Amino acid sequence: MRRRSRHINSNEEELNIWPAFTDLMSNAFMILSLFFLLSIVKASILKSTSEQTITKLSQSEEQLKNLEKRVASLQQKLQEKTNQVTNLEGQVERLKSPPIIVIKDSGEYKFEKGKADLPSGLRSKIETDFANQIERYGREYKGYVVEVIGHTDGQKNSSRYSNLDDILEIGNISQVQVGSNADLGLMRALAVVKVLEDIQRKGRLKGLNFRAYSAAQLVLPKEYFPPSNSNADEPTRRRIEIRFTPPGLER
Repeated sequence: MRRRSRHINSNEEELNIWPAFTDLMSNAFMILSLFFLLSIVKASILKSTSEQTITKLSQSEEQLKNLEKRVASLQQKLQEKTNQVTNLEGQVERLKSPPIIVIKDSGEYKFEKGKADLPSGLRSKIETDFANQIERYGREYKGYVVEVIGHTDGQKNSSRYSNLDDILEIGNISQVQVGSNADLGLMRALAVVKVLEDIQRKGRLKGLNFRAYSAAQLVLPKEYFPPSNSNADEPTRRRIEIRFTPPGLER
């Protein structure tokens, strides 16, 4: 009876392995399922992160392109403003120091006392050197008015009579009888203007407008007023000045 009992117990122990194996496989399956689920979650997270990264990258590239366009536009505007400033600086510089051609009343350029007839040496100089200077300045200062200003000293004119009003528009300078230094300065300036206009009619000095003015004895070479009652012979004060003046600012 005892042997039979042992045999039965042995068979029962062999049959008890299957629940343990089933539990083991269940646990393994659950672990694998967990790993698989984690893999899916991880893949989903990575995919979402990747899509967000790509979206942000695309947005960043678009923003970068917009910024590049904006920078290019700003650079263009900056260049335009720089050019404007450069032009304005050039204009201001010209306004600060406009060119002046001074014809001194001396040597072969000397006028006869109280006369406005142009000396032959001065006429020749105007037709060559001075015309060349005026033409060069005219290209640099386009649109400027060419002012020719006659300056005298304080010597009184011997004549008390002036026929300037009678023949000024006719323009026959040799017949002018001046009654003041204001008359004399104007007629000498006009004599120079007439030579320049003759040159212009021959094809040079194109586009330039000439104006004749008189400063009489009022402005010294250094541009301050002379002492009163000055009646001396002062050659340094007698001169013709040719100035370039911006349009609208001429006298």
